[in-house]
Amino acid sequence: MRKGGGVLRYAVPAAVLALLVVVPFLSFGLPRVLPGPFDSPGTLQLLALCLVFAGVALSYDLLFGFTGLLSFGHALYFALGVYMPAIALTEWEWGLPATLAFLAVVAIAVPLVLGAVSLRVAGIAFAMVTLAFAQAGTVIVQTNPGGLTGGEEGIVLNVDALPDFFVGVVNTKYLYWLALAYVAAVFLIARAAIGSSAGHVWRAIRDNERRVEVIGLRPYPYKLLVFVLAAFLAAWGGFMWLLLIGVTPEVTTATFTLTLLVMVVLGGAGTRFGALIGGFLYTLLDYRLRSLAGEEKIQELPDVLRIPLSEPLFLLGALFVAVVFFVPGGLASLPSRIRSLVARRRAARTDEVAA
Repeated sequence: MRKGGGVLRYAVPAAVLALLVVVPFLSFGLPRVLPGPFDSPGTLQLLALCLVFAGVALSYDLLFGFTGLLSFGHALYFALGVYMPAIALTEWEWGLPATLAFLAVVAIAVPLVLGAVSLRVAGIAFAMVTLAFAQAGTVIVQTNPGGLTGGEEGIVLNVDALPDFFVGVVNTKYLYWLALAYVAAVFLIARAAIGSSAGHVWRAIRDNERRVEVIGLRPYPYKLLVFVLAAFLAAWGGFMWLLLIGVTPEVTTATFTLTLLVMVVLGGAGTRFGALIGGFLYTLLDYRLRSLAGEEKIQELPDVLRIPLSEPLFLLGALFVAVVFFVPGGLASLPSRIRSLVARRRAARTDEVAA
């Protein structure tokens, strides 16, 4: 039984990955779910965004779900991945290799410094400190120091240094594959980290930090390690956003981090696939509900239906509340809950027959 479960453990992710790889070659679509056929640029861009946010949500889950660190500043490191390469490519006219190396250094150095400060406190104080740093990042972007960030207008990315196959609508499929590679890399890195000795300490900190101290371990270095790792992975998600969408100031806001928190809770915090599911599904619903809200059929409905259906955030909020109330472990826990329910019903029937 264990052997079969082990096979499924690897076969299911491999099958999903293989299916996602061939998506750009599929000429049919899912009406109402996707904006067009799978191989259309609009659909591929949306699916690429879903994959990016699946990876970013998993990076946040390393903090929140596996270590118990509630951060309100994760958007800051995503924004680093958006703004630093954009400034390097556009304002400083660097080449792509130098830009990527610069991003790698910044994505480690900044969270290392800010994490070292933030993790001196715990609980809600930690959340507030991370929020303060994120707000400082928002202020810097809005004030546009030296004309580098573009303020509310953002930055028009200079694409001359990018490979030709990453530029233009016709090449959206390559950006889709790059997004798929990103989420696969995040998953493998997160899985290796969670399964390591440090990962066991992270979960112990989440369950009872005082007990970790009692057995002779210092939680602080382990928390700083996961903080830097999560920020580093999120920064590369920001770079993917830059390639797909461009530079938009919205990525610096605290609301962005709250969205990641909702994604993680929706999918299931501290599970192998929960954050991936939550990030992918939330992004898909967010974009598609906005499109469907303006359709003529929705506008012709009675007010009691038209008003809520015209507000995507209302529907997403209702879904979130429903999941929290009826599926506390998130969507990833649904299969185990269904199996448990079926087992209980079978046991009840067996008892009735025996009686």
